[in-house]
Formats: sequence, structure tokens, C-alpha cells
Amino acid sequence: MRSTFRLTGIADYITLANAMFGTASILFLILAVEDMSKPFSSGVKSKYIWASMLCIFLSALGDIIDGPIARRYSKQKLLGGSLDIMSDCLSFCVAPALMMFIMFGRWQEASPIWTISLALAGFWIIGTGMLRLARFQYEEGSNLPYFHGLSSPGNAILLMSAAGFIWLQPNLGYGPALDNITLCVEGIGDKTDCAATPGLDIIILPIMFISGAMMITDRRLSKLKHGLDLKLSVLQMACLLTAILYAMIRTGVSDNQLDLAESNQLAPPGWLFLASCLFAVYYLTKPQPPVFNPNDEEE
Repeated sequence: MRSTFRLTGIADYITLANAMFGTASILFLILAVEDMSKPFSSGVKSKYIWASMLCIFLSALGDIIDGPIARRYSKQKLLGGSLDIMSDCLSFCVAPALMMFIMFGRWQEASPIWTISLALAGFWIIGTGMLRLARFQYEEGSNLPYFHGLSSPGNAILLMSAAGFIWLQPNLGYGPALDNITLCVEGIGDKTDCAATPGLDIIILPIMFISGAMMITDRRLSKLKHGLDLKLSVLQMACLLTAILYAMIRTGVSDNQLDLAESNQLAPPGWLFLASCLFAVYYLTKPQPPVFNPNDEEE
């Protein structure tokens, strides 16, 4: 036991805390489920969804600070790299994928094609996230001033922002209202048992496939360490945190998302989730940083 602790530093304990937040996120998702066939009425306790998002957000904050702390206070890297990969895989790949499936899978209520497609999208997020983390570990010593592809915490933030906006969109007064629009399975005879669903939930599927592909693309993306990129990143994180906390407070006395939609109490966090989505779109589509040439730095 002593030899194990000798190999760890301050940053490693932060990484372990990140993993604990990822585990807590999954536990909250388990607590959220009562009937996956009706997530927008009484089947999913939304307050646990927001708690799960908060855990992933805190894990992302920890992931931001553990690197600088490791470089400043750790004399040697022994366990940090391996711990970081395992923690990130749990918090930013497995937990977000499971969250998307619980929020939008509509098990036994939607068409099997929809549920299976969303499950495949979850596998895609986990698989591409693992490849992304392995590539980052490979490139870590190259001192590149940019990322190749979307980082796994960035992917988790994008998915949470999109999911939060879609979930709360009926509160905003714009776009489709809660409606039994598609993907419902008819019962025996003329009976159908379809719960209310937001009309925009179908867009979560392409978002998941695109975000997964962005993690393994060769596109150069800024590390958000200075200038306008840093300021926009801080603003995005502030929007996301405020949206999550506001939603947690407003749903603390109710588990019924349909009631909340009728009262329009969650319009503010809905707009904040949308703002976070727009920040993510800007980050992914803005011009790429120039290709790094080590020879230029030496000169």
C-alpha cells in the first residue's frame, strides 16, 4: 500500500476525485429511472438528471486543473497518465452516453429502430472517446499548441448542453410543444401508449454521431488557454453551470417534467443550455490554428 501512495501526487488525487464524480453521475442516472418508456412524464426523475450533469461538470473542472497542478508540483509522472485516461473514460464517455440513452431512449415506447440507434450512438461515443484519449496520451509529449479533434471533456459539455436544451425546449415558447409525434409503437387493437416527447429529441442522434466523429478527426482545435477563446470558454462554463443549478433548484420539489413544461418555470436554463450549445458550435467551426512547426519555435 505504501509503495502505491509513493507513486501518487496531488494531481493524481484530483484525478481520482474526477473519477468519483463520474461514478456519482452514473449512480444519479440509475436513481433517475423509474419507467424509461415515459421519460417526459413520470418515468424519469429530472432532478437526478441535473445532479448527474453537475457531477460531470465538476469532473470537467477537475480535469482542467489537474494538468497544471501535475506540471507544477509533481516531480515525475508515474500513475497520472493512466489514471487520467481511466477517469476521463468514465466521466466523459460512459456517463454522457448513458445519460443520452436514459433521457431519450424511450425504452419499449419508441420504435425499436430509434432505441437501438440511440444505443449504437452511445457505443459510438464510448468507442471514439477511448480512441481520443489514447491518441491524446500518445501526443502528450509533442507540446502541440492545439488539440487534434474535440477533447473528451469538450464532448461531454457539448452533449449535456444539447440534451439540456432539447429536454427544456418546450418551456421556451418556441418550436415544437410536447407532442406524441413519431417513433411510438401501437399496442393491441387501436390502443397506443405513447408518452409526451419534445419534437426536437430526434436531433440528439446526429449530434451524438457528429460529436463522436469530432473526437477522432484531425481538425486542429484551440486549447482555450488565452485570448478570446479562453473568455468564451469561461462564459460557456458559466452558462452551463448556471443552467444546471437553476434546473436543480426548480425541480427539487417535483419529479414530473411534464408539469414543469406546462408552468414554463425552466425557460431560463433552457436558453442558457442553448447558449452553451452555440459556444460549442463556434469552437468547432472557427478557423483552425496554424500547423505547429517545432523548427519555427527553435528559431
